[in-house]
Amino acid sequence: MSFSSKLIAWYEKYGRELPWRQTSDPYIIWLSEIILQQTRVEQGLPYFHTFVTQLPTVHDFAEADEDFILRLWQGLGYYSRARNMHKAAKAVMSNFNGLFPTSYEEVIQLPGIGAYTASAISSFSSNEVRAVVDGNVYRVLSRVFGIDTDINSGAGKKQFQELADSLVSKSQPGLYNQAIMDFGATVCKPKQPLCVACIFADQCDAFATNRIDLLPRKVKTTKIRKRYFHYFIVRHGAEIMVTKRPEGDIWANLYEFPMLETSAPIAAEELQTSDAFVSHFDSATPIPLGAPIKQVLSHQHIYAQFYLLPENTEIKNKKTDWEYILSDKLDKLAKHKLIFSFLRTDHFPN
Repeated sequence: MSFSSKLIAWYEKYGRELPWRQTSDPYIIWLSEIILQQTRVEQGLPYFHTFVTQLPTVHDFAEADEDFILRLWQGLGYYSRARNMHKAAKAVMSNFNGLFPTSYEEVIQLPGIGAYTASAISSFSSNEVRAVVDGNVYRVLSRVFGIDTDINSGAGKKQFQELADSLVSKSQPGLYNQAIMDFGATVCKPKQPLCVACIFADQCDAFATNRIDLLPRKVKTTKIRKRYFHYFIVRHGAEIMVTKRPEGDIWANLYEFPMLETSAPIAAEELQTSDAFVSHFDSATPIPLGAPIKQVLSHQHIYAQFYLLPENTEIKNKKTDWEYILSDKLDKLAKHKLIFSFLRTDHFPN
C-alpha cells in the first residue's frame, strides 16, 4: 500500500470530525484555515463558530467594521491575521465578483494567504492537486523519511515541498491533505507521539534510529526582544481611561489602558519618581495589581505590570490618544489578549 493510501485509510477510520470538513465552501474553509494558523483546534473552534454565525458570507465579512472583526478575534492573538482577512474579503468582492475563488492561482492572490493556505483551500474546495506543507506535515515527513534538513532554510522548504508533491494522492488530494495534517496532530505529535500505534512504525527512519525527538530539525535564529509595559487603571467617576494602540507596532488599533514602556524591569517606587511617570501623573502613587504578566509573541516577550491609580488622579500632558469612556463600554472594545486576560482576573478592580 502506498504512503498516501495508508494515510487515507487511517483517516477514514480515525480522522477527527470537524465542522469545516463537512463542506466544500471555500469561504468556510478559508475561515477555518486562517483561524487555526498558530492556534490549537480546541482554542480555535469557538471562534470559528462565532465567525460563521456573525459573518456567514464573504460579503458580510467585507462589509463589517474592522473594530467589529477585531472584537470577534479578541483573545486569538496575531491580530494581523484578522486585518488581512478583512482585506482579503474586500478583494474577493472587488476582484472576484463576490465569489470566493477555489483555484490555487487565484486564492494565492488574496492578502494574508501563502502557499500552504492556498493549497489547502484549493484542494479542499475543488480537489485541486496541491500538497499542503505545514508544521504537521514537516514533522511526519521528516520522521518517516529521516530528513534532517533545517525546515526554516530555503533548501529545506524546497526539499519538503518536492517530497510532499510526489506523495500527494492524485485522485483524492483534499482527503490526503486532511489525512496527513490530522495524522501529525494526533499521532505523530511533537511530544509523546504514538509510535507504537503508528501505521508507519515499520518504515519510519526516526523511529528506527531513535531520532524522534530530534526531527524535524529547526534552527532558531530569531533574536527575542524584551519589552516592559506598565499599565495604569485610571478612573474618573463612572469612566475609565483607555487608549488605542498606534499603527506600526504590535496590536495596532486595539484598545488598552494608558501605558508607559521602560527599557528594563522597574519597581513601583522607582517608576513613581521617573520623569515619564511624573510628567503625566504628578505625585500619584501607583498600586501594583498582582504580579507581572508575561506575554510571549513570536519575536518579542512582553512583561506587563498593571497599577491602580487613585480615583480622579489629575492627568498632566495627557497623550492625545488617551480618553475616558464609560466603564460599562469597556467590554465592547476590541482589546488585545494581554488586556483581555487581565480583565478576567481578580486583580482588575471592578
